[in-house]
Amino acid sequence: MKHPGAARRYSDTIDEYTDENFFCLPRNRQVEILKVLFGTVRHFYGDFQALFSNVKDGRVPKKITYSIPALAFVGVLMFLCHLGARRQVRLQLNTVQSVETLRTLFHVDSFPHGDTLNDAFKQCDPEDFQRVVCQMDRILLRKKVLYSSRVLGKYFVVPIDGTGTVTYSNRHCPHCLTQTHNGKTIYYHKVLEAKLVTPEGFAFSLMSEFIENPEEQPSKQDCELKAFYRLAVRLKAAFPRLPIILTLDALYACGPVFKICKDCDWKFTIVLTDKDLPSINEEFQALAALEPANRLSFHTGKKCEIRQDFQWVDQILYTDSEKREHTLHVIECIETKQDKQGQETRSTWKWITNVNVSRENVITLANDAGRMRWKIENQGFNAQKTGGYCLEHAYTTDSNAAKIFYYLLQIAHTIFQLLYNGSLLGKAGRKALGAVKNLAPRLLEAWRNASITKSEIDKMMHSRFQIRFCPDTS
Repeated sequence: MKHPGAARRYSDTIDEYTDENFFCLPRNRQVEILKVLFGTVRHFYGDFQALFSNVKDGRVPKKITYSIPALAFVGVLMFLCHLGARRQVRLQLNTVQSVETLRTLFHVDSFPHGDTLNDAFKQCDPEDFQRVVCQMDRILLRKKVLYSSRVLGKYFVVPIDGTGTVTYSNRHCPHCLTQTHNGKTIYYHKVLEAKLVTPEGFAFSLMSEFIENPEEQPSKQDCELKAFYRLAVRLKAAFPRLPIILTLDALYACGPVFKICKDCDWKFTIVLTDKDLPSINEEFQALAALEPANRLSFHTGKKCEIRQDFQWVDQILYTDSEKREHTLHVIECIETKQDKQGQETRSTWKWITNVNVSRENVITLANDAGRMRWKIENQGFNAQKTGGYCLEHAYTTDSNAAKIFYYLLQIAHTIFQLLYNGSLLGKAGRKALGAVKNLAPRLLEAWRNASITKSEIDKMMHSRFQIRFCPDTS
């Protein structure tokens, strides 16, 4: 919804535009799109110079033409405009107006080539860019942007899952993972992601852990579970007091994960399949029949057409392979609904959790925590792979620079979500776009063609306004 104060202080927002004039995009409309970009970044993060000011530059100072903040901004702009490849930076962004805008922002006289980005990022530390991602999250948390989406009034939902990034037919680097099928070996890279997600559709990267072999011929390959142990240490160090409820798939239903969550004071909901933890499954089946009070039916859906039947068992003791004891709770949800042919279908989910389950919180734990895991796939990985960011494209052959491009993609995805769902663009602006994918080409058109003076940019960057969010993931 639109905030009245935002319109009053920022009178020329796209919220005022109609479908008829939005796509004409004369100069003033193009400038308005850039206002949304600069205004949103300024409101939350200061400016792009400040955002990347702590990234160390490993290059020889005398040979530097473009600063790291300038190059990082161009990399983020590449992803914001959905260019899909590094070579498109020079082909699509190098216009007279573009150079003038970049000169105003970073005091440079030309637009960098995509290869310039690659050469610079080879000499930077990827962890510096991870810290930028974390700092962006801390600012959103500090500004309480996501407070209304907390579970049980306290916990932020954080799914953790892995995804593939690039695949090669030949070895790309010593750190490649390998997989052989029918005599053919493929070489690929994966990353484990922890994202902060909300029911409204936000999915912000919190922490990334690259899954890669330490050498060309390791005795055992790296994997998601090993990467989780490393990621947990880094995540706790970066957000030591953040109240988190992890939502994980069945791979993580094991003693070491339970212990890590206990040590970090994290809550969790983990998918429980019939094949995993047989002692837990058996005890649940036996005790559920003896506890008829631990049942609840709930109707959901737009017309309450979906029925969910919950049952749960508390205080199940589990001893892991290291003889450590864990107290777990199990929730089962049987969902009944009709398909398009009018036939009744049933689906069953089970989760284990370290939160005491009751009639007051079972629906929240299942629907707002356990089943939120799919958002890391849809709003996270799928959006970045098929929504214009081209996550699976090889932006570089250098393994160090590849990580930095990955972090820039995460930064761009965060900014893009803030742009599209914020009140500066407004409900009318989103309606005029028609779909979220249309914002990127409009932003590209504005960046290429709008000539903006320094005074206009200063006004954009220093105007006072409020931003409210009304996420729409359609």
